[in-house]
Amino acid sequence: MSTFKAPKGTYDLIPPQSAKYLAVREAIAAPLRDSGYGYIETPGFENVELFARGVGESTDIVTKEMYAFETKGGDRLALRPEGTASVLRAALEANLHKAGNLPVKLWYSGSYYRYERPQKGRYRHFSQVGAEAIGAEDPALDAELIILADQAYRSLGLREFRILLNSLGDKECRPVYRAALQDFLRGLDLDEDTLRRAEINPLRVLDDKRESVQKQLTGAPLLRDYLCDACKAYHEEVRELITAAGVAFEDDARLVRGLDYYTRTTFEFVHDGLGSQSAVGGGGRYDGLSEMIGGPALPSVGWALGVDRTVLALEAEGVELDLPSATSVFAVPLGDEARRVLFAKVTELRKVGIAADFSYGGKGLKAAMKAANRSGARYTLVLGERDLAEGLVQVKDMESGEQTAVGINEVVAELESRL
Repeated sequence: MSTFKAPKGTYDLIPPQSAKYLAVREAIAAPLRDSGYGYIETPGFENVELFARGVGESTDIVTKEMYAFETKGGDRLALRPEGTASVLRAALEANLHKAGNLPVKLWYSGSYYRYERPQKGRYRHFSQVGAEAIGAEDPALDAELIILADQAYRSLGLREFRILLNSLGDKECRPVYRAALQDFLRGLDLDEDTLRRAEINPLRVLDDKRESVQKQLTGAPLLRDYLCDACKAYHEEVRELITAAGVAFEDDARLVRGLDYYTRTTFEFVHDGLGSQSAVGGGGRYDGLSEMIGGPALPSVGWALGVDRTVLALEAEGVELDLPSATSVFAVPLGDEARRVLFAKVTELRKVGIAADFSYGGKGLKAAMKAANRSGARYTLVLGERDLAEGLVQVKDMESGEQTAVGINEVVAELESRL
């Protein structure tokens, strides 16, 4: 046994379970690719300041959870705790917004890192698929992204998730609400850290999960009562578009999300079968983020869906994904000449798109057939000296047990027709 183990709060993806994660990533990405979103990939680490400015210095992510370090050259870097700031930075750096085709629509998939107390559904290394639409202020874009996420989850067979929706207002109406909320919070019995957070970003206190805090928030002013006419109209159009698409949602006046950059539309996907870590994904509009990180004004909207938590949600609902077998044909040679001939046939099968594997290591027939059975292959090819002399190969149907002799030169075409 190895003396090393995966670091605390992380996990390894190992077959066959890893196939489920790949299927979830593919299902989330599929509707995005069909809707004009192009793939983007950014480094696993960025300048610390990118997240301090973008995510927010008052957030737990920046103050407590970021893996930050200094390089030998003196640069201050951090493992990325979320995807939006990195994607926007990359889009600005590549001047995608100047290509004349706004919004810039991008999707991504990758690993993210936060130093948190590990528990089921909350890891220090986790996987997300995300989407961003950069450079347009349009309720239809907000609605599109919510609809695409709903479509992705339903394509996987998930049914028991809920979509929570709220508006966080904008720079016109939020300051008035902020002041009213701060006045309310100052009258509560809160610890020093929470009071300090209330002065920096009082909306973050609404997102505090501690029961001692939540109990005191009964009667707190609600942002929806402070929205300006423009924000009310914008939010109502988002709601109408989602409703017209047949996507159910719940209005949640207390939904704020855990990042400072959100404005107007904010939403969360929750699954009640996951216990305390019920959020499987979320996002919203972030019209001021580009300016926060030194770019021009680029109103934008996006989301990120957790692959890990989506898998847990599937398990909670008892949904079994229809995963294709990793191997369709397994080849068992008996003897050196048979080994050479069958290896060539396996290569041919792969070239025509048939998933094929081979009995390596010179196993005997019994051990090789056990390996064939474990592979999940639908057909096994067995080639011995007598078959070789007659120019035949035995094709065994692993489901029915039926075995037929097929000409060696015809076996690829025969398997193509069967599969």
